[in-house]
Amino acid sequence: MNPTFPLFHRSGSTVFVDDDPDYLEMLGMVMPSHWQVELYSRPGLFLERMADEPARWEADAAVQLHMIDRARQGHFMAPQVLRYWAENPARYQLIKTCVIDYAMPGINGLQVLNALLDWPGSRVLLTGQADEQVAIDAFNRGLIDQYIPKHADDISTQLIGKLRTLHQAAHARLNGQWRGTLSSRQYAWLQMPSVMETLRGHSDRHWIEHVVLSDPFGLLAMDADGRCHWLQLEPADRLGELAEVAATAGLGLTVCEQIVSGRQLPAIELHQQLGLSGPVPMAKAFPVDREGKLLGAHFTLPASALPQPVYAYRNFLEDQRQRRVQDV
Repeated sequence: MNPTFPLFHRSGSTVFVDDDPDYLEMLGMVMPSHWQVELYSRPGLFLERMADEPARWEADAAVQLHMIDRARQGHFMAPQVLRYWAENPARYQLIKTCVIDYAMPGINGLQVLNALLDWPGSRVLLTGQADEQVAIDAFNRGLIDQYIPKHADDISTQLIGKLRTLHQAAHARLNGQWRGTLSSRQYAWLQMPSVMETLRGHSDRHWIEHVVLSDPFGLLAMDADGRCHWLQLEPADRLGELAEVAATAGLGLTVCEQIVSGRQLPAIELHQQLGLSGPVPMAKAFPVDREGKLLGAHFTLPASALPQPVYAYRNFLEDQRQRRVQDV
């Protein structure tokens, strides 16, 4: 798994497959309420659901790559990402992780997973005591990403912890593409343990998806209510340069002094790139790393930053079936 902070992160569905409906209902009840969860008691129904999933992933990946290519041609990335969020609500339904019981009548979990061929998501096997060696062998061969004893006393804790880790490490291919948009120094910041800890905590508390941008440097993000946010990242040794840009933008001596002292940061570049009206917003700065060499500032963007109203993730969850077991 990629040890760095994910450059591209979005929500997606987690699917459970087990021939025991009661066990599935239990899993549905213990999973976090902000996760999109699907439950299948029949492997055949699950495989029908997955039939077009690789094509949907490829289509979405093509949109990402198109944005990256346009950025290399000189187009601003921030407006492209906001347009992608507004125009592509189907991304919420992409399946990120499948959790499948190994021992099912007529077919085992590995056979089900093997039928998924080109699907790039994460695969988790639920096992009984007799299946543990099978799971270990499958893990060592790279056929699954995790295995969990089905009847462990702390099954919900184990599942949530491991699934959260897998969700954070998802989209490895796309993260590799987004890596090419960052400078070596920017990428190095994101590899620092204290920076990763701060950014993960901030992201988990506030957002359901984000993209790391290079110009300007920071995280463009969206919360469950469809509001967009900007977490600007500024190396402390560049505050003087930022103050000069602020002076050129007419922000005044007092504002420039606050920037140089690391008390506040202005979102000048993003404000200009999005064509927002009104004064350049300012926000209180805070240390992102332990030494205070990287500063951050959180901005909530106005609704006018989006090209059209967005279908909020919270609305998507409300529109889905309430975690009913799919058996017909």
